[in-house]
Amino acid sequence: MKISKALFGATVLLASMSLATAEEIRIGATLSTTGPAASIGIPIKNTFQILPKDIAGVPVSWTILDDGTDTTLARRNVEKLAADNVDIIIGGNTTPTALAAVEVAGRTQTPMLAIAPSPAVIEPLEGARKWVFKVPLGERELAQSTLADMAKRGVKTFGFIGFNDAFGEGWLKEFERFAPDYGIKLIGAEKFARTDNSVVAQALKTMAARPDAVFVGATGTPAALPTLALRERGFKGPIYQASGVVNNDFLRVGGKAVEGVLVAGSPLVVSANLPDGHPSKAVSRAFVANFEAAYGPGSVSLFAGNAEDAWLLLQEAVKVALKSAKPGTPEFRAALRDALEQTKGLAVTGGVITLGPTNHGIYPPESAVVLTVKDGAWALAR
Repeated sequence: MKISKALFGATVLLASMSLATAEEIRIGATLSTTGPAASIGIPIKNTFQILPKDIAGVPVSWTILDDGTDTTLARRNVEKLAADNVDIIIGGNTTPTALAAVEVAGRTQTPMLAIAPSPAVIEPLEGARKWVFKVPLGERELAQSTLADMAKRGVKTFGFIGFNDAFGEGWLKEFERFAPDYGIKLIGAEKFARTDNSVVAQALKTMAARPDAVFVGATGTPAALPTLALRERGFKGPIYQASGVVNNDFLRVGGKAVEGVLVAGSPLVVSANLPDGHPSKAVSRAFVANFEAAYGPGSVSLFAGNAEDAWLLLQEAVKVALKSAKPGTPEFRAALRDALEQTKGLAVTGGVITLGPTNHGIYPPESAVVLTVKDGAWALAR
């Protein structure tokens, strides 16, 4: 049968397109770009939009879905991404939405990078959690850093006001575990919903116990509510916040009331003040320059840095996985999971990551720095 040149050319083109598709690395993400955690999800998405378009010469494509800070929608998003045969899932960016995705990642054997701080996302490290890795500095490391700072400042008792979900419970669990090691006593725990408009009652109950300090186990702009309520009612002690407040939206909502709050967190937003030998300084300064070139001076946040760290982890793992399998296959996803687990000494904006069969994302406690709000901006606490 005679084949025309035009038909032959079209056949070659289709074959080339199929090969290109087969060689494409497909990344799926579920992020909270609306809802109470939008101040976290939006900078993460902004980071993804300025990343390189390939890894080791292989094109990268993204599917980014909004979960509205809703666990049901987060799970539905991850089901869809897995059905679409993505090579890796990134998200959710809250503890509840990340936890909602764990079972799906394990069942479909799709590696997942959770941009959520709770050890519950990766522990116990069995079953589905063998496919899940935690990217940010977590509650365990940060609780210990917070308690160490409290001890240094002479705090003997503290109260807790936190979210009534897995995020708040995770922080409370870590404080209950480690506070005795620092000679500090937790003397009350109050909870509130992410969608609450007032936490006055919780603030009054906390103050009635007369703690030396208060920790707010909340994230995003809702985390300003307890601090506002405490300061308005005359609480003079140190107020500590979870690292999920380190962005400009929190400063805007909290105003003068959040001046002086203390946060154990990633060194990214104060990276210019880090000593030259700090392992995160070079990678952080490069990322800040890139992000602010795209979005303007002062736009970088801890959450944007979490997204960059996920990319740095993925980039190194993909280079290894490409040596043994092709993207779009179960073999590649398994090779990618294995390569992530073999990460050793990778400097990222949040510290230095070393993973392994018994650790999918716990950093050394000394990775964190203590931040404060000074003159309406984030600074290193002295």
